[in-house]
Parts: sequence; structure tokens; C-alpha cells
Amino acid sequence: MMPRMSGLDVCKQLKSKRPSMPIIMLTARGQEVDKVVGLELGADDYVTKPFSIRELLARVKAVLRRSRTVPKEQERITFGDIEVNLRSCQASRAGEALEFSSKEFELLKYFLCHQGETLSRERLLEEVWGYERFPTTRTVDAHIVHLRQKIEPKPEEPRFILTVHGTGYKFVS
Repeated sequence: MMPRMSGLDVCKQLKSKRPSMPIIMLTARGQEVDKVVGLELGADDYVTKPFSIRELLARVKAVLRRSRTVPKEQERITFGDIEVNLRSCQASRAGEALEFSSKEFELLKYFLCHQGETLSRERLLEEVWGYERFPTTRTVDAHIVHLRQKIEPKPEEPRFILTVHGTGYKFVS
């Protein structure tokens, strides 16, 4: 019941411009045909009113988990002399394989998929570690130090993973 354009039209337009964008339709239209059309047009989920906030949050988290796949055009990312294959979870520097722990690679992947964004420690803990409540730990900082040692030409003068004082970190290539 949106003005000027239906939710189905919005969904169709968004999917045509950004096919990997996750979409959850929230609607009063609950007939089976409406749900089927919404899902066929590209919605990742279809929630009818009334719904609880807890259910909606669970559905948002589920859609975000499923949408973390890497688009084909971003399978390989190169910065400096580092090449990262996000699908195979492998990286190399000038042809030499780099070794990462699984969390280090997940953190690197998250940075690469969010280039230029300032990411708070809390967001990194939630998205990479999956913490619902944030522990008072320097887990992120320790992993950043390890990542910098592996990917930065001069870890003491970072070029790629920058500290944004008072806020968090930013990846730039």
C-alpha cells in the first residue's frame, strides 16, 4: 500500500539494479498468490502483518547469513601485491601462499567486502564472531595486528587496514 509504486514493483526494480541485494517484503497482503509473486520477483523472504519484532529480527539475520555469498565479479580481489580468492579462502603475496587462521580470513573477507567503510569493533565482533553481547576484550585488535603482519608491507605503518581513532577500522586499497 505504498504511494506511487507497489512493493512488488520496488522489489523488481531493486533486483534488476542489484541482484545480490537481500530483500524482505513486509506486507498486509497475505494470500498465497501474493507471496508466490513476491518471492518469484526476487524477494528473499515475505512477512505478512501482524508479525512480532523477534520473528522479524530472526528473519533478517537469516537472510543476511544467506546473502553473505560473494558475487562472481568479486571472487578475486587484489590490493598491493596481495591476491585474495574469497571463494576458496586462499591468499597470496607475489605468488607465495599466505596462511591465515579461519577468523583472520573471515575478518579480511569482511574488510574486503566493506572497503572504505569505517567498521566499529562492535560491528566486527557481531558480524565476524557472531557475538550478540560484546565482551570487553581486545579480540578485534589482536586479530588486526596479526592481519597487518601478514598483508601490510610495513605493519607498523599500515596502508590497507587503517585505524579510525575512537571509532574502529577501515580497509582501503
